Amino acid sequence: MFAKGQTVVQLMEKFAPKALAVENDKIGLQLGTLNKEIPKVLVALDVTPEVVDEAIALGANLIVAHHAIIFRPLANLRTDTPMGALYEKLIKHDIAVYISHTNLDVAEGGMNDWMADLVGIVEPKPLEELQREPLYKLVVHVPSSHHQGVLDALLSAGAGTIGDYSHCSFSTAGTGTFLPGEGTRPYLGSPGKLERAEEIRIETVLPESVRAKAIRGMLKAHPYEEVSYDLYKLEQTGQAYGLGRIGKLAQPKTLGELTEVVKQGFDVPAARVVGDAERVIKKAAVLGGSGSRYIHHALRQGADVLITGDIDYHTAHDALMAGLAIIDPGHNSEKIMKREVANILGKMLRESGSETTVHASEPNTEPFRFV
Repeated sequence: MFAKGQTVVQLMEKFAPKALAVENDKIGLQLGTLNKEIPKVLVALDVTPEVVDEAIALGANLIVAHHAIIFRPLANLRTDTPMGALYEKLIKHDIAVYISHTNLDVAEGGMNDWMADLVGIVEPKPLEELQREPLYKLVVHVPSSHHQGVLDALLSAGAGTIGDYSHCSFSTAGTGTFLPGEGTRPYLGSPGKLERAEEIRIETVLPESVRAKAIRGMLKAHPYEEVSYDLYKLEQTGQAYGLGRIGKLAQPKTLGELTEVVKQGFDVPAARVVGDAERVIKKAAVLGGSGSRYIHHALRQGADVLITGDIDYHTAHDALMAGLAIIDPGHNSEKIMKREVANILGKMLRESGSETTVHASEPNTEPFRFV
């Protein structure tokens, strides 16, 4: 059975939540409808005429792309213009286009983490922190007989994660009192009679992303009709999310050696480089797409090199004078997302029992030619 378009997008947004996107970023469904079955999904960096023809030949009726096809407000929709003709072809062949852009960049295990892995950065951290996940303290009282079941439901849903530690909780025994009202069906005691019960107080921490799931699991496992629980938003925050990544290299390399790693890892024929090829690089920063405005972020955090695309002439001079090396493999280096997203989304669909298949786009959408 094929997945509906809404299901495909829900899975995609589970991996790269829309809430992670930079404000005003053009993400989400940009063309077509998700109210249909999706036999095949095509994952692309850019939606070009060649990519649309590929989708038609493949029989894909949903394209998940990184770069928006509608970036500025449309004054008209004329089909005698190049972009208008592209929209027309997509509509005529019932191909929807969904965009996952900066939310995919920011997501844990997303674009910038893939870049960091290819470069050899260990324990990467955001180059620019955008937000931190809120944390909540959950307190629930449960009869001793159901303590382990309720605790397991919470922890299996992702509660109790503090930094690199998981399954964190605290339990204390005590006596609970309650008076079941008329018409109730209490698990313990009788209506109209004050009941004293041996209960366990469970305390644990909930990241925002698992709050709803954990509470649903807790309520399902709890035997009481009315569950006594409290939820407090904490001053402490959880995981940091942001653009780019920075960290030490697993093995220091010269700038020349690291450039070869970048060329091979991002499958580019050449890269623009700023700095001495013999300089030893110990700490690197990466950022997918256009990174000219991030040289000062990299410098403040002690990076020896910034690996990003679309560095302009004057920014290159600023970096050179400030002692920051640059490797610019081009904006199209983000094409690594095609294979990665296809693998992740395909696996999620298979695990959901869907027969929908996901394919990485093959056409090269690099507009520049190296001559």
